[in-house]
Amino acid sequence: QVQLVESGGGLVQAGGSLRLSCSASGIFFSFDVMGWYRQAPGKQRDMVAVIASATSTNYADSVKGRFTISRDNTRRTVTLQMNNLKPEDTAVYYCNINHNGANYWGKGTLVTVSS
Repeated sequence: QVQLVESGGGLVQAGGSLRLSCSASGIFFSFDVMGWYRQAPGKQRDMVAVIASATSTNYADSVKGRFTISRDNTRRTVTLQMNNLKPEDTAVYYCNINHNGANYWGKGTLVTVSS
C-alpha cells in the first residue's frame, strides 16, 4: 500500500507561480512512475506531468514550458513547479503513483488562478 499527501495549492493571480509537493509513504520503489493529474469542475481528470526518472518526463501540451516536475527518491517526494499560471489551470491537482501496476491517488489540492 502507498499513501500520498499533497500540499501547496492555493489562490494565485494569472502569471503567478505555485509549487505543489507530494509525499509518499508505505511501499515505494525508486522506479515507480509518479505524476500529477488535474480535474477541473465538470471535466475529466487529465494528466499534467509524469516522471519515471530525472531524464524521463512527460507533460501535457498545455503546460509545456510552464510547469516542471521533479522527484526526490530519498525523501519520497514529487514536486510540480507551476509558473506563468493561467485561469484555465484552475483545478484540483492530484498526486499519483503507479506501483506494481496499481494506481494510488492523493486526496488532491485545489489550485485557483484568478484573471
